[in-house]
Amino acid sequence: MFWASYFLAALAVILAWPVPVLLSRAKWPARSPFTAMVLWQSIALAGGLSMIGAMLTWGLEPIGDNLAQGLSGLWNILLQRQSVEALGLVHVFAISAAVLLTVHLVFTLLLTYYRIVSGRRRHRDMLNLLSSPSLNTPATLVIPHPSPVAYCLPGGAHSVTVLSDGLMDILSEKELSGVLTHERAHLSQHHHLLLWAFAAWRAALPWLPTSQLAQRSVNELIEMLADDVALKKVDRPTLIRAVAIVGSASGAGADSAAALPGSSVPAVAGGGREDETGMAARLSRLLTPQPPLQRWASILIQAAAVLLLAVPTVLLFAPGLIHA
Repeated sequence: MFWASYFLAALAVILAWPVPVLLSRAKWPARSPFTAMVLWQSIALAGGLSMIGAMLTWGLEPIGDNLAQGLSGLWNILLQRQSVEALGLVHVFAISAAVLLTVHLVFTLLLTYYRIVSGRRRHRDMLNLLSSPSLNTPATLVIPHPSPVAYCLPGGAHSVTVLSDGLMDILSEKELSGVLTHERAHLSQHHHLLLWAFAAWRAALPWLPTSQLAQRSVNELIEMLADDVALKKVDRPTLIRAVAIVGSASGAGADSAAALPGSSVPAVAGGGREDETGMAARLSRLLTPQPPLQRWASILIQAAAVLLLAVPTVLLFAPGLIHA
């Protein structure tokens, strides 16, 4: 019996349960959010590739030594150049399951994108009716609302930052600068694309611990990344005050001010609103800053992320590795 499918299945299980649980509980991601983000993406991609790959290697084992040969053999069967008897019932079931899972993931990714884009379009139409351009800040809209609300709305060249007049009345000039820098960092670093992918992953596999923990962790990490950019513009006490003020709008006031879910980038990327736990972790990180990971540790973790993706890829495509 070929061992590659067993190894891929074991890797999929490990990446679906113990690894995301341990990573979500770790303390070091707050010290290096970029490195943690790279690792989360690697876990998600390697986990999905391993799940699909385990079923494919099992199903294609009778007609190929690797994925390329197996798919070529399957194509010959579909064109009736090769007898379907080369595949047993169990192998046909495995191939069908792999195809269905792949289609489900791709369809959910596209459906999530459509829903997000449609939501942004409706939200932008609402802003056109309710907001007015900021007189002092380009690409910024102001909505009439007493709660302190700030978020960004991606749209390529038409991306905007949205502030409530209640927020502008409360914040000082430096605090407002920190908030604007934070929101623009979300746009410049394309955080909405990350949240789209992880929101789609959770929608496709809501029962999978990885998808739930990853989405929550990624939401927190992008806020930390944006905070780090804002700290280059304003001092730490100023940013802490601004974050605390904006965070106080996570209740009903923000819900009525923003039609899309979330109070910052999650509002425009389809993710969940930053909850109290995430806000507490974010403020704690700002109040008690920890030294960043040492360079060698960061490089080692990123190398592990690359290796994590390389293992299932090699197992699928390297000649002769499907069979024992």
